[in-house]
Amino acid sequence: MKFLFEVHIKPGYRAEDYADAWVRASRFIQRAEGARGTLLHRKIGDPNVLLAVASWTSKAARDAAEQNKDERVRAIIAEQAEFVEVSVIGEFEDPEWVVEPGD
Repeated sequence: MKFLFEVHIKPGYRAEDYADAWVRASRFIQRAEGARGTLLHRKIGDPNVLLAVASWTSKAARDAAEQNKDERVRAIIAEQAEFVEVSVIGEFEDPEWVVEPGD
């Protein structure tokens, strides 16, 4: 499954600074059972808006990781709170099928 959220960088802060915190937190999050990676995208035309995509084996795995969140992750999130606004987009099932163009 995919967990998506949007991050708006507040004035006076840089997306690169948030990305550094993202990497630090991801190192701990990715140790959780069921974690399958994360991606952080910058919006075209607005470098202060980021799209975060976290992949998990299941919603249950993500929920368990959220309930047992490492205190270091909590600290990183707390330190970033004054610099960003985070909006959860939602949780999405992996697709039942994927269309990929052939050669």
